[in-house]
Amino acid sequence: MKQNMMKQLCVFLCHLLVFFCLFTIIPSAYGRKLHRSCKKHHHTYGVSCNSTNNFNILCFGAKANGVSDDSKKLVAAWNAACKVDGGILQIPSNHRFLIKPVTLQGPCMSHVVIQIDGTLLAPSKVGSWSKSNLYQWINIKWVQNITIQGSGTIDGQGCNWWAPMGSKHTFDIKPTALRFYASEDVLVRDIMIKNSPQVHLKFDNSRGVKVNNVSILAPGNSPNTDGIHLQNTRDVEIMHSNIGTGDDCLSIQTGCCNVHIHHINCGPGHGISIGGLGKDKSVACVSDILVENSNIENTLYGARIKTWQGGIGLVKNITFSNIQVTNVNSPIVINQYYCDKSLCKNETGSVAIKEVKFDKITGSYSTQPIYLACSDDIPCTEIDLSGIQLKPSRRPLEGSHVQQALCYNSYGSSNDQLVPSSMNYCLKKGGDGAINQISRLSNADC
Repeated sequence: MKQNMMKQLCVFLCHLLVFFCLFTIIPSAYGRKLHRSCKKHHHTYGVSCNSTNNFNILCFGAKANGVSDDSKKLVAAWNAACKVDGGILQIPSNHRFLIKPVTLQGPCMSHVVIQIDGTLLAPSKVGSWSKSNLYQWINIKWVQNITIQGSGTIDGQGCNWWAPMGSKHTFDIKPTALRFYASEDVLVRDIMIKNSPQVHLKFDNSRGVKVNNVSILAPGNSPNTDGIHLQNTRDVEIMHSNIGTGDDCLSIQTGCCNVHIHHINCGPGHGISIGGLGKDKSVACVSDILVENSNIENTLYGARIKTWQGGIGLVKNITFSNIQVTNVNSPIVINQYYCDKSLCKNETGSVAIKEVKFDKITGSYSTQPIYLACSDDIPCTEIDLSGIQLKPSRRPLEGSHVQQALCYNSYGSSNDQLVPSSMNYCLKKGGDGAINQISRLSNADC
């Protein structure tokens, strides 16, 4: 009897030991494994990496310290987002990512979003850039239906590129911060782009572009740092944005048409410009541009059209309307003798300019209210001045002095009583048959 009882007790104790192991030792080992897993998950800053269409750059191994090169991680995240329906590439907030020159290439499966809430940093040292990648930093090409948005920043860190002209450190080629090439249905909104080595945001050979509520910033003395640059691009709307750089706030180049720009705050910089067009006797065609309801402050120019001597082509149907200028050197400019050097060779011929309207340009100027310098060979025709009210600034730019209105070889009409009054008699009336013939010939080139 005692032996049976002892045997049953041993069996009971064995079962109890097994039970204890199952509920204490094994869970403890599992807990250690889970703890290790949590530590690994914590390394990705608590980001879930299991989504089917959200691709966070941290999940691809980005260091996010602003020092380590995260370029390949950005490209990997892009490739993943590009391959799925509705892919989103996420650049998370509170992190800095050092990115060397990259190309994000399509076509993609469907609409793709780049959500920038953190900061993308370009290499700050010029020597760290490859000579084969000096034209652009972030290059997006062959993409249809793309959105770039967010509360973050694209920082070109361009100060080391901005050596004074003529110094031994001057660079002939400098990168554009963000460039779209041969893309359609592009939306850029809400982000900040700053301190690009050269142009901040460029669209080449693209169509269906919208830019909304962006901020583009660079020092006023930073050379060639245009805010937004359009070339061979059509069907564009740029609105509700703040742009202050060392060159044109907006630059519209050859091949652009159907562009609507409105509610822009521009300054410092060189104003809102069409051109320069026709360099090296090239063909330039620009048409159907409307710039309206904007403010331009503390800039060299306001609403400007500029062409090189010797060019071919036509600029037509251009309207600058309801623009407030404050302390602008020359608010209204057409210059068919544009030269970015101290001296340029005289050439015959020019890109023709016609059907240009300056309407309701009001505010203050520091040097000259209007400067229309048109070609001897191809005058400007059908220029319309209306509702212009400009007074000398109380804070003239350094070294400037007030000059009278100039309209050289410019034909058109003025409406209302313009201020200053010299603009009422500035334009030549009408235009003879030869001028119209020149316009027709130029139109044929486009």
